[in-house]
Amino acid sequence: MERLPPLNALRAFESAGRLLSVTRAAEELCVTPAAVSRHIRLLESHLDTLLFLRGHRGITLTPVGARYLAEISRLIAELRRATASVRNCPKRKVLKLRAPATIAVRWLVPRLASFHRSNPGIEVRLRTSGALLDFDNEDLDGGIELGYGGFKGLDTYRLVANEIFPVCTPMKAEKNRLLGSPRNISRETLLHTLARPDDWAIWMKAAGVTDIDLSKGPRYESSLLAFEAALEGYGVAIAQKALVQKELSEGRLVAPCDISVDLGDFTYYFVFRAHGGRGPSKELDIFRQWVRSVAEP
Repeated sequence: MERLPPLNALRAFESAGRLLSVTRAAEELCVTPAAVSRHIRLLESHLDTLLFLRGHRGITLTPVGARYLAEISRLIAELRRATASVRNCPKRKVLKLRAPATIAVRWLVPRLASFHRSNPGIEVRLRTSGALLDFDNEDLDGGIELGYGGFKGLDTYRLVANEIFPVCTPMKAEKNRLLGSPRNISRETLLHTLARPDDWAIWMKAAGVTDIDLSKGPRYESSLLAFEAALEGYGVAIAQKALVQKELSEGRLVAPCDISVDLGDFTYYFVFRAHGGRGPSKELDIFRQWVRSVAEP
């Protein structure tokens, strides 16, 4: 394979040949004339060919030097165009978000398609975890948190109402006579969520069922898993209405009892922190405005 000449030597030759002046080439390249002359001699040595004729009035290209200059000038121009195209190419901006799995899968992801269509230059990188958001120790722009809002030092947008009630398959509701009967529901296999351990107790109290052992029944890491278990007919899950709307409308899940409990301010919030005290980035500002437009009243 033919060894390429030193690239700095090529730059010096192209500049000196185009300007026909070592001094002007040195000014263009921000080096000394001696450095330009040294690079040219190095290139001539590499090629074993004389590229310039030196005289008292300056330099002129030899016939070989003129042909070589024409060739490398074209290549350098292509290199400049390629570099400019990369430099000027719109860069995709990345937003790093984290959310609990249930709200991410059941609420955020189905709506993200509309955001991507409107903002193709912004890439959303979404991770799921039930841990509290930690903007001091995580590389995050924003996220979704379950709580009462008013997170210290953070701005928040409420996303959905937190109305909870039992859900199960239509077959289970009919077969086990669960429709309209909190007492019969309490005798079923209750599917619990570790992330929301109090939901069943809150609902049972509202339904007037107090003599029940809520320590029984399988426990799942997230409501997402409890919903899937309910869809498979394993038992009755306690669900947030906003997160099972699709299954309810499709008839794959039903609410066997018309008693529901609104947990008020305890719900999911989009949370973010101003960067460096200067306010959110342009991309985060676009995303938070979108979140406000799709959040449920």
